[in-house]
Amino acid sequence: MASLVSNLKEHKQIELQWYFVAMVTAAIAISYFDRQTLPVAISAIQRSIPLSDQQFSWLQFAFLIPYALLYAAGGRMLDVLGTRRGFMLIMLWWSVACALHGLAMNFAVLLGARCLLGMGEGGAFPAATRVVAEWIPMHQRSTAMGIINAGTAVGSVLAPPLIGIVLLTSGWRMVFFTSGAIGLAWVVWWWARYRGNNDASIATLDARVVAQYLSFLEIAGMRKVQVLVFAKFMSDSAWYFYLFWLPKYLYDVRGFDIKHVSYYAWIPYAASGVGSFLGGWLSSVLLAKGRSLDFSRKFVLGLSALFMPVVMFVPHVPVGWALLLFSIAFFCQQSWSGLIMTLPADIFPLSAVGSVAGLVGFGGAIGGAIFGVVAGFLLSHGFGYGTLFCIVGTFHIIGFLAILLMEGKVQLLRAPDLLTTSSES
Repeated sequence: MASLVSNLKEHKQIELQWYFVAMVTAAIAISYFDRQTLPVAISAIQRSIPLSDQQFSWLQFAFLIPYALLYAAGGRMLDVLGTRRGFMLIMLWWSVACALHGLAMNFAVLLGARCLLGMGEGGAFPAATRVVAEWIPMHQRSTAMGIINAGTAVGSVLAPPLIGIVLLTSGWRMVFFTSGAIGLAWVVWWWARYRGNNDASIATLDARVVAQYLSFLEIAGMRKVQVLVFAKFMSDSAWYFYLFWLPKYLYDVRGFDIKHVSYYAWIPYAASGVGSFLGGWLSSVLLAKGRSLDFSRKFVLGLSALFMPVVMFVPHVPVGWALLLFSIAFFCQQSWSGLIMTLPADIFPLSAVGSVAGLVGFGGAIGGAIFGVVAGFLLSHGFGYGTLFCIVGTFHIIGFLAILLMEGKVQLLRAPDLLTTSSES
């Protein structure tokens, strides 16, 4: 009888683990749908609010700088408030901010709404990483994060066709109102269903030591954290360029209209979802077969980085082949992304996971913001997309070399290691 009760309890625990992973995946899908509203609707918006390439880049900058700052601050906030309450506040903020886009009458209001959206969405992935650290055992974490990261593809795949339908039937303002309403519905779902894991090792000695002795600045000063931040800085400089500029590239260079973008722009994003899942799955398989955590993570990261330079050939091939090359790059990018956001949960105890994940995401968003402005400047001063594709094609390789040469071994740091690492930084 006791064995039966134990088995039922274990089965219930497993069901909850993956149910909460599904909830977070839905949240990440909504976040990527929300941030794609502007790029996909840009052609329609420009009929009401004229925007140059440089202004378009500033809109991305206005999203990414607050996104970066709140990525770091949001991660710390989640460590203080806890996952349930923190994620609820984060989602509530960004859903309202997304709806505010629909009220914009000029560039300045659009810029302000974009800034508020970035502030809200900054906490999404630190919250996701905390859910994984709180509920998922080590050998399944990369699979769980791969599934969650695949939410980026779900949102991005749905964005072009669904936004296209709304644009053709109700106008661009309704796009933002609808997106905001979906986010608010998720808030109700999350608050009603999510709860913390009482069995999670939140109150372990390691966690208490980190909370008591390591400040946010000391965590930021650790070399392991700094290497992850740099790697994310490089890779997300490329990713946000693809994410925000792909629809515009198809409009401006390949002659697409709203219908064509609706028909075809989802394909690379679909590939990104497959890559996100398969990257996490492959790393988990390697771990299950007895390979070390260090090898299982770094092998897949390196494999993902290896194929990223294919985007350099995009300007030199027909549009069908260009979409294939984008699909390969998106596949590998999200394979990379899911794993690099798993590393904070692999290396640090739960009480520091939000802070570390926030700092890593901060680095990525800052990279995206800076390179987005650089891209707008270069395009406005006579450089073509070919130059930009050649530049971003190298970024993941550089990030992986930093991890390989400077990160050290991927393994869980215990309290003495954390304190030693902090004092040496």
